Amino acid sequence: MNRAEYHRAVKEYAGRLHRFVFKSLRNTEDTRDIVQDTFAKLWVNRKKVEWEKAKSWLFTVAHNGMLNFIKTRNRVELVEEYSQWEPHMEDELRMELKEIVDYCLDQLTPVQRSVLLLRDLEGYEYKEISEILNLSESQVKVYLFRARQKMKSQLKDLTVLA
Repeated sequence: MNRAEYHRAVKEYAGRLHRFVFKSLRNTEDTRDIVQDTFAKLWVNRKKVEWEKAKSWLFTVAHNGMLNFIKTRNRVELVEEYSQWEPHMEDELRMELKEIVDYCLDQLTPVQRSVLLLRDLEGYEYKEISEILNLSESQVKVYLFRARQKMKSQLKDLTVLA
């Protein structure tokens, strides 16, 4: 990978990586650190990484960095910072729904959460997810099925936060 391809990778994948990591950590500073470390590792390894495989390489490194971060801190930030202004009723409802979904995501294992976010939020194919997470495609499908079942069961009971 040359310098131009590296800059292109930053431009194309920084936002996606940020969303992916942020959905698990829910902390802007920690997310930025992991994404920045991921791109720093790409820069160091740019001669080894082919442009065609840059996306899966980046998501794999970010996923591993995120898991290492969670292990070392042994906790996930649960609260997202919100602005101080008083939200309207629609915004309050949206925030309540977001809290419920975030809570349900927290009940998933890190691998289930990653598979679910990569597939349903980022729109990756099973093959791409299997490359990113170093799993077989059938494992990806099983993790995704179980994650969706768990989310569905949690969301049926809207008293999960009570």
